[in-house]
Amino acid sequence: MEGIQIHDFDFNRLMEFVATTKGEVFLRTNEGDVLNLKSRLTQLLVLSGAIEQGTISEATIICSDKDEESALFRLNLYGESSEEE
Repeated sequence: MEGIQIHDFDFNRLMEFVATTKGEVFLRTNEGDVLNLKSRLTQLLVLSGAIEQGTISEATIICSDKDEESALFRLNLYGESSEEE
């Protein structure tokens, strides 16, 4: 589970993405913890700890489905998902 690095990513957009995934989506912290982003408790922890002015400054996101990980990569890079194309 390598994951992708995201930078300056809008928290609400990430949560919208997580809500549409079929597989699990995890956030790996700098300390090595892996948190399930589909968990409401984890979402609150991320919201309170990893966000600066509504943006996740840096994180590693791991998707159990590689197609969904690719979609997140495109969303992070281009600001759009495959559904918007």
